[in-house]
Amino acid sequence: MSDATTLLVVGAGDRGTRHARYALHHPDRARVVAVAEPLRVRRERFATEHGLVPDAAVADWRRIVERGRVADAVLLCTLDRDHLEPALAFAAQGYHIMLEKPMALDEESCRAIVDAVERAGVILAVGHVLRYTPYTRELKRLVDAGRIGDVVSVQHLEPVGHWHQAHSYVRGNWRRTDEATSMLMAKSCHDLDWLQHIIGEPPARVSSFGRLTHFTPANRPQDAADRCVECPVRGECAFDAVRFYGDRLAAGEKGWPLSVVLDDFTGPALDEALRTGPYGRCVYACDNDVVDHQVVAMEFAGGATATFTMTGFTEMANRHTRIFGTRGEIRGDGRMLHIHDFRTGATEEIDTVPAGDMSASGGHGGGDEGLMEAFVAAVAAEDPSLVSSGPRESLLSHLSVLAAERARETGTVVEVS
Repeated sequence: MSDATTLLVVGAGDRGTRHARYALHHPDRARVVAVAEPLRVRRERFATEHGLVPDAAVADWRRIVERGRVADAVLLCTLDRDHLEPALAFAAQGYHIMLEKPMALDEESCRAIVDAVERAGVILAVGHVLRYTPYTRELKRLVDAGRIGDVVSVQHLEPVGHWHQAHSYVRGNWRRTDEATSMLMAKSCHDLDWLQHIIGEPPARVSSFGRLTHFTPANRPQDAADRCVECPVRGECAFDAVRFYGDRLAAGEKGWPLSVVLDDFTGPALDEALRTGPYGRCVYACDNDVVDHQVVAMEFAGGATATFTMTGFTEMANRHTRIFGTRGEIRGDGRMLHIHDFRTGATEEIDTVPAGDMSASGGHGGGDEGLMEAFVAAVAAEDPSLVSSGPRESLLSHLSVLAAERARETGTVVEVS
């Protein structure tokens, strides 16, 4: 136990709690020694799960900073807009940092974090969990080995899922650009980072189109109420919160997304949350402004092109990708890879057998575990090369996201720099 990497967790919401469970599953490699979480019920539940003494569970991360360095590394899992200040503070104290994506919301803040960790000489792993799945590792191996020749073009689809769109980006924390960030940064920085990783370089130029089309007052059904619990037409609505969250509660679920809505998993608590909280609102009567569909076109310095489509109007499904090369093509769905060889006409299938599905509740197909495995190993060995989502790689993919959003807003082609 004494050789285990010690962890401080800042933010005990869904992501922080999930990442920290790596220590419970691998106590010989990692051990949580403190947590900072402003919500008391989450803080106390987390402290109980990890056996922390009361003094090791605080509301404000600044109290931990005042004590000096108490752990080898910090898992920084606050809301997106709250990443910069603690990242700078913990880097200055010598903590290695696992930082949830996105690393920050603007170029200046992203560069400040990169400068801080490089100046302090600490390891930074950004939470681009898609890089760490068995599926991605096998696909990257095939591309790098030249299995389909040189990559010429890529099609990549992120099917957000109709209920995930409603939960997180219409009713939830990421519904407004001014309070959170753009949809592309909040949800799809994963994907632009993943494309950069697979192709082997960031895009040089981008263009983008997208808008908020459906989740607006103009599409509100006649006679619809402001809240689902009071709505006379909710039985006809695909986004009925009573049915969606109620079915999950009845099934005994306590993880995401229900854990975002409830701390007490009971029928009365759910009824109260839907009557008074944000997750019971009609999706056509919210204050959301982020897009519900978007496309990004990318051109790479090496000559390849790629298109990315994000849409909220799908079933909950894995991402789908087609990679077209000079000698063949690869089709992938998050688990299965189909490699077609132009010369022989043969198609090989590879089952990467991910651990869990590709959603947050499924651990992102083994990516959550893979990220923590790589980060803890890098800290233990003091070897940042064990992390693929380091500061410079992540900075480049964030710059691509920011450029794509500027392209969408201005209707122009934007160079990534």
